[in-house]
Amino acid sequence: MPLDEKTKERYIACFTRLRAIDPPYTNWLLFSSTIEAFLAKAGAAYDTYRVNSAIRKVEEWYTGDGWYADGPSFAFDYYSSYVFHAMYLETLQAMKDARARTRIHYGDYYRRALHRAQKFSLVLERMISPEGTFPVFGRSIPYRMAAMQPLALMAWYEQLPAGLSNGQVRAALTAVMHRMFDGRENFNEGGFLTIGFVGRQPNIADWYTNNGSLYLTSLAFLPLGLPATHPFWSDAPQPWTSQKAWGGAPFPKDHHWSDEIRTRDLY
Repeated sequence: MPLDEKTKERYIACFTRLRAIDPPYTNWLLFSSTIEAFLAKAGAAYDTYRVNSAIRKVEEWYTGDGWYADGPSFAFDYYSSYVFHAMYLETLQAMKDARARTRIHYGDYYRRALHRAQKFSLVLERMISPEGTFPVFGRSIPYRMAAMQPLALMAWYEQLPAGLSNGQVRAALTAVMHRMFDGRENFNEGGFLTIGFVGRQPNIADWYTNNGSLYLTSLAFLPLGLPATHPFWSDAPQPWTSQKAWGGAPFPKDHHWSDEIRTRDLY
């Protein structure tokens, strides 16, 4: 909104040219949908098919309990964290903001996607061990703390589910940050992140990994968008689920989350 009209036109023109890219049949469909949804929100011409086909595929790829398959077959990795929850919510929110009228009821889809993201944030919080570690598996592990993006996102959206308090989420994420970055060789001679998970571990790189992509780890810092007076910062730290469980303290039981919101085409 603060940009001058010429700069806005340039952004719209550059984003529109990205339609020349044919995304693979994976999470990349959401790269297209977030761009087109932004164009819709900005009042520019947008490709409804690129938005709605991505939404339909994401729905087909949902496997349950907050997990998405990255394409027709399920892959056990953190792409539900890196892409699916955040970009799906962004796509749907932008289409809501644009007041777009298509076959899809974006409000209903958003509420369902938010419910799933809340469940997945519960999963992630339980993955954080009492020592501040989390399981290392799947592709793109050099993205480091981006694996925790949905948990940070729910805190930033002020949509943490019941059973997760601001104090325990802040304490859990802080513990992981200290475990990952304190006294480690995570940075190269120029001060930039180096390929690895905790330190320099170039052997874990995928063919598409470069130094720029490593900065997806910054997505774990989304709660910095909250004011300093917010309970996320002001509440006292509290033990997270694994600390309670392994310490012999009471902790909430887990259960399956089912989709309660049903959707159908508007016309």
